[in-house]
Amino acid sequence: MAHLVDQTPSSSAGAAQLFAAAARMDDQPNAEDFSALNRSNALISPSEEEFDLILTMIKGRMEEGRGETIYEVGVGDDSDAGLPEDELQASLATLESISSTLDADCVRLREKTCEGDKKSVVCLLRRRADTRDFMEVRVAVVGNVDAGKSTLLGVLTHGELDNGRGFARQKLFRHKHEAESGRTSSVGNDILGFNSQGEVVNQPDHGSLDWIKVCEESSKVITFIDLAGHEKYLKTTVFGMTGHAPDFGMLMVGANAGIVGMTKEHLGLALALSVPVFVVVTKIDMSPANVLQETLKLLVKILKSPGCRKVPVMVKSADDVVISATNFVSERLCPIFQVSNVTGENLDYLKMFLNLLSTRSPNTDNSPAEFQIDDTYSVPGVGTVVSGTCFKGTIRVNDNMLLGPDPLGHFLPLAVKSIHRKRMPVNEVRSGQTASFSLKKIKRSQIRKGMVMVSPALNPQCCWEFEGEILVLHHPTTISTRYQAMVHCGSIRQTASIIRMSAECLRTGDKAQVLFRFVKHPEFLKEGQKLVFREGRTKAVGCVTKILTYHPPTQAQLKAKITSKPTHQRGEGKKRSGANAAASTASAVPPSPVKA
Repeated sequence: MAHLVDQTPSSSAGAAQLFAAAARMDDQPNAEDFSALNRSNALISPSEEEFDLILTMIKGRMEEGRGETIYEVGVGDDSDAGLPEDELQASLATLESISSTLDADCVRLREKTCEGDKKSVVCLLRRRADTRDFMEVRVAVVGNVDAGKSTLLGVLTHGELDNGRGFARQKLFRHKHEAESGRTSSVGNDILGFNSQGEVVNQPDHGSLDWIKVCEESSKVITFIDLAGHEKYLKTTVFGMTGHAPDFGMLMVGANAGIVGMTKEHLGLALALSVPVFVVVTKIDMSPANVLQETLKLLVKILKSPGCRKVPVMVKSADDVVISATNFVSERLCPIFQVSNVTGENLDYLKMFLNLLSTRSPNTDNSPAEFQIDDTYSVPGVGTVVSGTCFKGTIRVNDNMLLGPDPLGHFLPLAVKSIHRKRMPVNEVRSGQTASFSLKKIKRSQIRKGMVMVSPALNPQCCWEFEGEILVLHHPTTISTRYQAMVHCGSIRQTASIIRMSAECLRTGDKAQVLFRFVKHPEFLKEGQKLVFREGRTKAVGCVTKILTYHPPTQAQLKAKITSKPTHQRGEGKKRSGANAAASTASAVPPSPVKA
C-alpha cells in the first residue's frame, strides 16, 4: 500500500478516493501481486505461492476469453525480452503443467528470436471442451455476387477442394433455385470445428456433415453466416448482418473481377455496424498476375481511405497470421488473405487465423437473460421452435421467460421445453451463443422475427417511438419529416416514419437527431443499439440514443373501456316521428334579427 500513500491528495475528495482504493486493495489481497508476474522469467521454477498466483491469473484470463487465452513466454515489463534456451524450456514446462491443471491444452504458435540468442514463444491455452459445451465465434461472409463465398465455405467445412465448376458450393445450398442458378438467396449457416489442439475436426461422412459429431469433438466452433451477394437480396444481407450479431466479417473479393458491385456496399455496412473485417481474395489460380496486383492495390487504397482508416496486412506466413489474429480487434488491423479454392493455396493460413479468433462479446453469464429471435419454425411432433442469439445471461431448460412484445405491447409468460445448439441437445445456453428453443403452449403465428425472450427480472418495456442519431450515406433527393423507410435494428425489421428532426431536411452526408415512430407494432429496443435505415437506394446508419417507453393498457383497462361505451340500438334514427323532425328543423333555423 506504500505506493498509495506516496500520492498526496489535493482535497478531501482526493483523500476519499485514496481510502476507497486502499479498502479495495485490502478486499482483494491478490490484486496487486499480479504485477510481480509481469517479468519475463516469472515462470522459471516458481515457488508454490507464485505457482498458485500464476494459475489464478491464467484461469481469470481464460474465463474472460471464454475458455482460451494467448500467453507469451519470455516477455515482460523488464527491458530485456526473450530467455536463453534452458530457461525458456523451464518456463514452457511450468506453463504446460498449469494448462494440464486447468484441463487445457498448450499449443505453441510461434517462436520469436530476440537479440543475444534469446527466444520468446507465443502459446495458445485452450480448455478441453465438454462434449455438450463449446465456444462459438460467428463470422458473416459478405462480398459481391460470384466472389466465391459459398465455394470457400464448402471447401473449408467439407475439407474437399473445388473443381472450378461449382462442385464445393452444391453442398451448402438450401433451395432448389439456388442450386440451379448458383446464387445464394437466403441466410445460410455452416460450421467449422476446432479441437483444443487447434486441429479441424470436420470429417464429412458420405458427403454430408454430421453437426452433432463435429460439436461433440470441438472446443471451438466457427459459425459462418453465408449471405447473399446479389443486389436484389440486399434486404436479406442487411438482416443477416444485424440480426445474427456476427463477431467478425469476412469480405470476399474475386481476384479476376476486382472490387465491383456490392463489395463497397457490404464493407460500408460492416464498418457502420462496427464489425471488424478481414479480406479474402479468391480465384488467384485463374487470375493473371497484373490483374491480381491491380485488385490488391485498389483494395489497399480503399482500406486506407478516410472512411475505413484500416491498416491492411498481407498475410504470407504463419507469423503474420499470429500477429494479425492477436491484434485484430484492438489495432484496426485488416488482414488480407490470397487463396485458391481449386489448388488449396494459403487455405491453411486462413484456417489457422479462424482458429485464433476469439469472441468479441463480453462474458455476461450471470446477468438476467436476454434472447433475440431470428427465425421461427413449426416442427412436427415438437411444436413451435424459435432460433436466435442469447445476448446476456444463461437460459436453462424449463426456465420461465417473457416473450414479446405482441402487437398490443404485452409480454407473455412461457416456459422453455428443450434447447438445441447446432442440432445438438443441451441443458443450457450462455451469453454470446446461438441456440434454438422448443416452446410450450404457444403458436407459431404469435411469434415474429424481432421479438425477444427475456428474464422476468428485467421487467421489459416496449416502445413505439425512439430517438436516434443517423448519418445519411446516400439519398437521391432530400429527407424530411413524415418520410418512411425500413429500420433494421438487431433482428427487428419494420417500417418507421420520421416524426421530427434536428435539421429542416437531410441530404447525402448529413448527420441529425431524429425521432422515429414504428408503423406496425411496438418493439423492444435498448439504447446504444446500431440501426440501419434503408428504402430503395436510400441508406442511413446510426444508433439509438433514447427510448420513449410505451406502457400498454392492461387487460382490465381494455375491458373497462369496452363496457363503458354507450350502446346504440340499430335503426333508432329511422323511427323518429315527423313532429320531432320538424321541431329539430325549426330549432336549426337562426332567429331573424329584430330592428330597434
